[in-house]
Amino acid sequence: MTYDFLVIGGGIAGTSAGAALSEQGSVCLLEGEDALAYHASGRSAALYEAQYGLPSTTALNRASRHAHETLDGGLLSPRGLMLLAAPGEDDAFATDCTKMHLDRLSLSEAQAIVPILDLSHITAAAHHADAWDIDTDRMVHHYARRIRAGGAVHTGTRVTAITRLKNGWRVMANGTPYEARNLVNAAGAWADQIAVLAGLAPLGLTPLRRSMARMPAPGGHDVSGWPMLFGVGESWYAKPDAGAWLVSPAEEGAVDAPHDAYADDMVLAEGIARYQPFVTQEVTRVTASWAGLRTFAPDRNLVIGTDPADPAFLWNAGQGGYGFQTAPAAAGLLADLVGNRPPDLDAQTVAQLSPSRFR
Repeated sequence: MTYDFLVIGGGIAGTSAGAALSEQGSVCLLEGEDALAYHASGRSAALYEAQYGLPSTTALNRASRHAHETLDGGLLSPRGLMLLAAPGEDDAFATDCTKMHLDRLSLSEAQAIVPILDLSHITAAAHHADAWDIDTDRMVHHYARRIRAGGAVHTGTRVTAITRLKNGWRVMANGTPYEARNLVNAAGAWADQIAVLAGLAPLGLTPLRRSMARMPAPGGHDVSGWPMLFGVGESWYAKPDAGAWLVSPAEEGAVDAPHDAYADDMVLAEGIARYQPFVTQEVTRVTASWAGLRTFAPDRNLVIGTDPADPAFLWNAGQGGYGFQTAPAAAGLLADLVGNRPPDLDAQTVAQLSPSRFR
């Protein structure tokens, strides 16, 4: 069988793109791991924060909001976000407040929301309620169901070769050929490698490690209603998760090559040390840790659209840390471009996201 679209990558980029494109033809999705959303998508902080990212990213965030609120009955639940400053961070704190549209709080107001805050160290706090947890698992599987309705999703199917045919592509995966008229590169940290296999130039995508530690809820508190906490300049963050507490160093660690990432113990320790002075409860035990690769284009804008060297090769890559919150609009833009429809996004944003900017 020859599909209309063959999607490589089963994270949020691939599943959302496949679902959007399924309205224009048959879709087959190939994922090398045994489960969807195994790598970066499965290790996301899972927050919808519309003001987070470059202008092109925030445009995608805003355009995605309605889908987040309505898909599968709605994917969002209240979380909120609180920014905390330490001595010497006043100017950077003010910049972050402006960029993220945060309202300043008194320190006592901040402590009333998160009672473990150490006011002997914190010099300023700001907050807004318009930040939301995303049900990421439900989102991925919603999109996968849409693909399966008229196509196929194959996990444990690793791509080893790609050949350009006269009227499309042949992809070899696990010794089986798959053919399609269009190829969608949604391979995350491996997206440049897929381009090279297809005989196209890579874009210079860079995967960067980010680590996370899970620990018991501080002091036995019920943390379910607490906001996500950020250090100024995103020097660390902490977040409730299923009754436990997550702390991330928020690092961007360079890696030699895409791989199944794992947390670096020293980096985790340094991140926890940055977080520790802001709270009264000492971190004494980490119950689990992990890491994911957040992949960025050189200019840190996402990459969405047709490759200028081959219009049958489509990019949905370079999501960085913004994959889930941008996914509905990013996939919609790709479908609009393929279908020759006027995009909902403005022309400047579309140009900032286009793969043509690198050629």
